[in-house]
Amino acid sequence: MIPKTILSILFYSRYAGVRTGLPNPTPSDRNDDMLNNIQHTKLILASKSPRRKYLLEKAGIEFDVIHSHFDESSIPLREPNLYVQDLSLAKAGEVARQYPDRWIIAADTIVIIDGQVLGKPKGKKAAYRMLSQLSGQTHQVLTGYTICNLHLDKNTTDSIRTDVTFKHLTPNEIEWYIHTEEPFDKAGAYAIQGLGTFLVKTINGSYTNVVGLPVCEVVEILIQEGVLKMDQTADHRTSIND
Repeated sequence: MIPKTILSILFYSRYAGVRTGLPNPTPSDRNDDMLNNIQHTKLILASKSPRRKYLLEKAGIEFDVIHSHFDESSIPLREPNLYVQDLSLAKAGEVARQYPDRWIIAADTIVIIDGQVLGKPKGKKAAYRMLSQLSGQTHQVLTGYTICNLHLDKNTTDSIRTDVTFKHLTPNEIEWYIHTEEPFDKAGAYAIQGLGTFLVKTINGSYTNVVGLPVCEVVEILIQEGVLKMDQTADHRTSIND
């Protein structure tokens, strides 16, 4: 547990949670089976990512979206799994200061190949270079995530890794995919849940982690913290326990 004063100064000192391991893929159509009949307090997703929003919605969770405007460039690069944790912690902290009584979820995802971090491509040439680099190779997708409540002095921060192997891509395939414009707001220049699904030959680990949020781990922590509560008498759809 992090003291409230440290959380409020925020969140440059890393606090690692206890989540470890690689979860199995979580199909997006299992929201009713996965979180059937639950009650929960209203959460905040501190992210503008439509993919993270989609994943939480498919899990049957109700939440508000409050964008974090934290300057990611202010976080120094270091070991990748710690770097993404630092980023998620900083994003969560900025929003937590504004809403100290609410539970906050924040995350950051990066792509690593041969020790190099691949961010979001800034143009067609950068996208082509990234996709060519990933072609026929195995890379790692790392997502750091933070779940915290400032008022309750609660914080879990950790990262999940998934290994992703691309098929061998022809220049024509790369050019076609870039022409769709899907790569330009995605780490590593692809979206596994979109048109970029044809690029991926195999994955080892969490599918939702590659999309942008390790849903299995996030839901486990929310249940452990009592944020999500099973209620066999509730309606089939998720209800809010204010």
